[in-house]
Amino acid sequence: MAGRGSAGARPTPGKPPKKRPVSLVPQEISGGGRRVQVPADRLVGWVQRFGVRNGGLVSMTADPSAVVLTAVDGTTARLVAPFGPMALDGREPLEALLEHIAGIGVIGILLVRAGAHAAGTARGGAVLSSSTHRAYVQGRTAAGGWSQQRYARRRGNQLDASLDHAAQVAAQVLVPALAEGLDGLAVGGDLGALTAVLGDPELAGLAALPRRMFGDVPEPRRVVLDEVAERALLVEIEIRP
Repeated sequence: MAGRGSAGARPTPGKPPKKRPVSLVPQEISGGGRRVQVPADRLVGWVQRFGVRNGGLVSMTADPSAVVLTAVDGTTARLVAPFGPMALDGREPLEALLEHIAGIGVIGILLVRAGAHAAGTARGGAVLSSSTHRAYVQGRTAAGGWSQQRYARRRGNQLDASLDHAAQVAAQVLVPALAEGLDGLAVGGDLGALTAVLGDPELAGLAALPRRMFGDVPEPRRVVLDEVAERALLVEIEIRP
């Protein structure tokens, strides 16, 4: 019988195999190359494997925004510091990056899509406080004439009300946290909706925070908030040949 975790192990009957998190699936990037996201506790091993795969490392440099690896075969990897800038202070680049991540404290999270929004705070990948809401917003219609205009006005009013409420919720959750100290802001959802919400004067203080954007998040719910809290601390790596 195959041992637990061995190559011969099979999924439990009746349960689908566990999917790889979307955030860890490599993504193609414009200009050639790919983007991956790696947890901090796997970063040293990733760097070692990168060197082995590409003939060894020629250099490892850093600036306050990222660590850059250059391999013998010319392949480069740019490890972006989440919620930078990071302090270098004469340390080795990878050490500086890991200490920067370890030093990230409480962050704010704001997720907004039409008809749904969530705000919260998190530390170490775990949500500390949260508030999620849904509101009915009509979908678009292909009908024409006065009917379409009335429908569009109704939908616009519903959307405006939903975004106004999202700003109120964000103010209730994030403004007090900002007063106590936030090290960054993770945002996700629809860029236009987020721009409208963050344009509220009560949220002006959030503009100065280092920010990460997750445009691929689905309708904001508590489980999505939990996922973003974890993703926010992953290191984004751009690999180019």
